[in-house]
Amino acid sequence: MKNFTNKLLQKHKECDSCPTNEEVAQLFTEYIALLYPQFSSVSIQSIADVEHQLMSLRIHTANLLNKYPTICNENTTTISEQLIQYLPVLHDKLEKDISAIYQEDPAAKSEHEVIRCYPGFYAIAAYRLANKFHQLGVQLIPRIITEHAHSRTGIDIHPGATIGEYFCIDHGTGVVIGETTVIGNNVKLYQGVTLGALSVAKEDANQKRHPTLQDNVLVYSNATILGGNTEIGEHCMIGGNVWITKSVPAHSKVYYVSGKNQVEQMNTEL
Repeated sequence: MKNFTNKLLQKHKECDSCPTNEEVAQLFTEYIALLYPQFSSVSIQSIADVEHQLMSLRIHTANLLNKYPTICNENTTTISEQLIQYLPVLHDKLEKDISAIYQEDPAAKSEHEVIRCYPGFYAIAAYRLANKFHQLGVQLIPRIITEHAHSRTGIDIHPGATIGEYFCIDHGTGVVIGETTVIGNNVKLYQGVTLGALSVAKEDANQKRHPTLQDNVLVYSNATILGGNTEIGEHCMIGGNVWITKSVPAHSKVYYVSGKNQVEQMNTEL
C-alpha cells in the first residue's frame, strides 16, 4: 500500500505542474469574448476599455504560462505578446468563417445568430486560437482548448490541423479532424464526417496520417476519409456514408451504391 500511496503522491505532484481544464477554458473564453461581445459579460464602451481588456488578456496569458513553465520552453512575455498581435488576423479569419456558415445555411437568419448559436463556429474559433498556441510551441494548452470545444459541441478538431479560409461546419456533431489534416479554402463539412488516419501506430506520429481536402470541397454527413496520401481534389462533392481511402480527382462526385463507391466527373463546379 505504501508504494501505491507514493505513486499517487507523485502523480498529484506532476499534475500540479499543468494548468487545469478550467483555467484554460477561462482563458479561451476571455479571448473569444473580447472579439465577440456575444460571449462577454464585460461592458466595453470606449477605446480605453478595449485597451484595458487587451492588457488584461496579455497579462493573464503570461501569468498562466509562467505558472506552469513545463508547458512552454519560450519566453512567456514574447508568446503572450505574439498572441495579442495575432488577434487582428484571428478576427479576420473568424469573420470569414462566420460569413461562410451564414451563406451556406439558409436556416441562419443573421451572422449574430451564427456567432451565438452555431456549434460549428464555436469549435472553429477554439481551433483557430489553439492552432496559434500550437504554432508557438506551447504544450497541452492547445489540446485543452479544442477538447473544451469538443465537450461543448461534439466537434473534435486537433489544433495541429491546417485549415484554410471560409471554413463551414454545419450541425457538426461527431465531426473529427485529425492532427495532420490539410483543408483548403471554402470547404464545408456536415455532421459525422471523419478526416482520419489509416494507421494509428505510434511510430507514425511524425508522418502525415490524415487526408488533404483541396479548395471548394463539400463533404456530406457521416463520410469517412482516411489516410495521409488521400487527397480530395478541388470542387469535389463527397456523398454521405462513403468510405474513402484513395485520392479523388478534382470535380468529382462520390456516392455510395450497392456496396461500393461510385465516382463521377461533374461538368460544373460546386
